[in-house]
Amino acid sequence: MLAYFFVLVVALVAGCLSGVIGTGSSIMLLPVLVFAYGPKEAVPIMAVAAVMSNVSRVALWWRDMNWRAFLAYALPGAPAAALGARTLLALPTHVIEGALGVFFLVMVPARYQLARMDVRIRLWQLAVVGAFIGFLTGLVLSTGPLSVPAFTAYGLLKGPFLATEAASSLALYSSKVFAFRELGALPESVVLKGLIVGSSLMVGAIAGKAIVLRMSPSHFHLILDGVMIASGLSMLWGAFH
Repeated sequence: MLAYFFVLVVALVAGCLSGVIGTGSSIMLLPVLVFAYGPKEAVPIMAVAAVMSNVSRVALWWRDMNWRAFLAYALPGAPAAALGARTLLALPTHVIEGALGVFFLVMVPARYQLARMDVRIRLWQLAVVGAFIGFLTGLVLSTGPLSVPAFTAYGLLKGPFLATEAASSLALYSSKVFAFRELGALPESVVLKGLIVGSSLMVGAIAGKAIVLRMSPSHFHLILDGVMIASGLSMLWGAFH
């Protein structure tokens, strides 16, 4: 019960952080879920919770949606996410934890490198990026720090970015959930846990919006980097112990 309570508290905080910035909830919450339930169960739980979290963010920002960018990103990204999910379930547990840990650590310098290059992409390039990130989303779950520069490189900021990124993530995570369901990785107990955790994320996203709006981008990026490094190291530790 104590571990379950801790998961819900972390989900509430994670929902607050991602409610406006558009990323961070999975990075913060996934290691806690891995500790509480193991990686094989944690990833499907997080996928269900992520669907609910993105539903709330779409509801908050849907008026600012860029539909062309959403379709370009999500149409190739959704089937790629399902393929990534199938690949994930075929891997041994320690390999999953190790891959998640390395991925989180690599994302820190990769995000800064993408920002430093000041890349500008077109609609068709956004579709290619969507397929690539979609597969990674299916495989390692949390790719928000990569999708953020992809959408901003297309020219989306603030409301349009938040709405489009949330809707695209919703499409990718929904595809992943359906893949887990077909492969028998979503028993009722996992779905229930995902719904409960997702509810906490939704409350955090809504209740924490005003708080997150006051946070400067530089402070958020420092927090995000810290969470990614801590998450990556904790998962690598779990993979080798």
